[in-house]
Amino acid sequence: MALIKSISGIRGTIGGKPGEGLSPLDVVKFTAAYGTWLSRQTDNRKVVIGRDGRISGEMVKNLVVSTLNGLGIDVIDLGLSTTPTVELAVTMENAAGGIILTASHNPKEWNALKLLNSKGEFISGEDGAQLLEIAEQEDFNFADVNKLGSYTANDTYLQKHIDLVVNYPLVDVPAIKARNFKIVVDAVNSTGALFVPPLLKALGVEEVEVLFAEVNGKFSHNPEPLAENLTALSNEVNKSNADLGIAVDPDVDRLCFVCEDGGMFGEEYTLVAVADYVLSKRKGNTVSNMSSTQALKDVTLKHGGQYTPSAVGEVNVVKKMKDTNAVIGGEGNGGIIVPDLHYGRDALIGIGLFLSHLAHSKKSIKALRNSYPDYFISKNKIELDKGVDVKTIFEKIKVKYKNQPLNSEDGLKIEFDKDWVHLRTSNTEPIIRIYAESQNETTADNIAKRIMQDIKEFMH
Repeated sequence: MALIKSISGIRGTIGGKPGEGLSPLDVVKFTAAYGTWLSRQTDNRKVVIGRDGRISGEMVKNLVVSTLNGLGIDVIDLGLSTTPTVELAVTMENAAGGIILTASHNPKEWNALKLLNSKGEFISGEDGAQLLEIAEQEDFNFADVNKLGSYTANDTYLQKHIDLVVNYPLVDVPAIKARNFKIVVDAVNSTGALFVPPLLKALGVEEVEVLFAEVNGKFSHNPEPLAENLTALSNEVNKSNADLGIAVDPDVDRLCFVCEDGGMFGEEYTLVAVADYVLSKRKGNTVSNMSSTQALKDVTLKHGGQYTPSAVGEVNVVKKMKDTNAVIGGEGNGGIIVPDLHYGRDALIGIGLFLSHLAHSKKSIKALRNSYPDYFISKNKIELDKGVDVKTIFEKIKVKYKNQPLNSEDGLKIEFDKDWVHLRTSNTEPIIRIYAESQNETTADNIAKRIMQDIKEFMH
């Protein structure tokens, strides 16, 4: 059983003892803390909620709604929805905040409360810390019987979100329609099945086949959209002679593509391709987290923009995008953030922009992928011995590589000419993650191995 309280929200496995998993008592406690925190910020008593297709979704939703109502907060429930849709609805409804019930790419036994502020963005670290403090103290004040909140179901946002994508200035529906794409979608038994097919239809794609289309939360494969989990999609694209495949995660904020031969476009390259298209239409800057591919920097410089790395985590990417006035940004895990739509990862606008780019390029998706510089990221982790002081290890590594460009905004990133390595501790387990990138796969692996060797030496 696991319960992870982080500034970005509360995640846990369903069942078990309170405090050890995401039990009903924990759901109520953290929802009450969120509602209490909001009430101290504003007189606005409206909160938007929505959920992905998880088995536990309905149960968790009922607890969240009743708790918010008990605090005197009115709830607008979008029902089965996506993370970006709830984010958009918060501002469109002029709500005080929002809660998305999703554990994103975690397996089916997990669920979580993702917490939003009045801008429809994830709450900041400081806000998260306050909220955890309120939960810890159980410092709640529930409303009396005449002041209970109301409940409204609202199922109009699926269409509103699709309309926003279709009408976005850089999404070219006639060009997409003219290409007559045949597309296979892996909806992983969650809300992508409800949102992606109607979006594709609205974009003029007539031939759409959906795998794992039943929204039952019994994910047919590990729901993280990585190559090893998308074999069914690859095989189907190949077998049915489709132009491409689309995979999303359960809450539809991550996006990746499969080429016509069943090979991966590469989740790191979702953002690269979309940025290339956006920057060809609009000059400007880009941001991604520092564990993401260098290819984004290459594409940005080619278009005359500035690229800035951020610390890992959507909140950090968004902050850096605002600081540098970026026109496009996101994360190398297939998360696309289009700021003039909203500051949140959104697979639906990602699909609209990617297909516009593919249509304009007149290329196959494989040929489009081959037009970008090839980088390989080697992703590794090292288990930490009990009581190891990571700070000391990082300091020793800094000394050893003091002649290289170093960035310690988030863990430690070391640059070697065209290659880099990024070390950071996990928020959730006693490990250091080591990501290394190079234009040569063996080089990337070797850089990672060398650094792991350093860490092992410095541990003892």
